[in-house]
Amino acid sequence: MRAREIRKMTREERFKQLKALRIKLVTLKTRLKRGGVSNTSELRNVKRDIARILTVMRELGEVQ
Repeated sequence: MRAREIRKMTREERFKQLKALRIKLVTLKTRLKRGGVSNTSELRNVKRDIARILTVMRELGEVQ
């Protein structure tokens, strides 16, 4: 996901995407602890997507 795509989203879409990514992160962390994750780079990509969304939201003044 690119910042350009995030900026095109509505505010509600950004919040929904952020919530979905946070749930996915928790799921991946749980699976990692149990040994069920073969692709650990997915964890890093989810974290980066969360950071990108939060950055754009801060730029637009949606989150303090």
